Amino acid sequence: MTAKNKNNILLSGIVGSTAYGLAHEGSDVDRLGMFAAPTDDLHGLHPPKESHVTTKPDSTLHEAAKWCRLALRGNPTVTELVWLPDELYEVRTPLGDELIGIRTTLLSAKRVRDAYLGYATQQFKRLYDRGDSSFSADTRKRTAKHARHLRRLCHQGFELYATGRVSIRVENPEEYHRFGEQVAADAMAALPLLKRYEAAFDETRSALPEQPDEAPVEAWLRRVRAHYYTPDPTPARAPAR
Repeated sequence: MTAKNKNNILLSGIVGSTAYGLAHEGSDVDRLGMFAAPTDDLHGLHPPKESHVTTKPDSTLHEAAKWCRLALRGNPTVTELVWLPDELYEVRTPLGDELIGIRTTLLSAKRVRDAYLGYATQQFKRLYDRGDSSFSADTRKRTAKHARHLRRLCHQGFELYATGRVSIRVENPEEYHRFGEQVAADAMAALPLLKRYEAAFDETRSALPEQPDEAPVEAWLRRVRAHYYTPDPTPARAPAR
């Protein structure tokens, strides 16, 4: 990431297991954020990179427009950035606060259901495809972690679908850890939970609209572009005769 883009971070914070209350000793600390590319850079032949991912430390930064597109699709990973508890934010700018203020306009019933349940179902398929419990201790540890996140996705997705709000920190971390160990021993232990949440979605009337309201998000993104626009001071040269 270029030096000038590092100065354009709009919002960033601690996410992942630490945010959920599921971290243990030795857990990585994951960070997620959003930055604004300089507006001039968007008009050239080669648009700037839209995401920057690093490990050790684990950090993901999305350009503002990409973050908005992902959030409008109900992507659980990016959505949590605007629902973090205050103490988990490491960078908050006025434009970042504006986005938090319009976070509910990004949501829609079908996209939240499809995204959260879809991610949970993908997690279950990975767990099932991994086979029986006769794998290594390291693989068993990863399996338990994926199972915890499957449960979290189901719970948070249903909460968001039913109430229009989402709690990032889980209520009873020990239940999640027990569930992870059960699934690490037998992947099929996750199936009843997945089916229960599928039924709950089917039986519940969502608090969310059928479609997201893109107008406030579009207006916000245009304010971002205006804020980070610097006119080129170099006068245009007359064409050679």
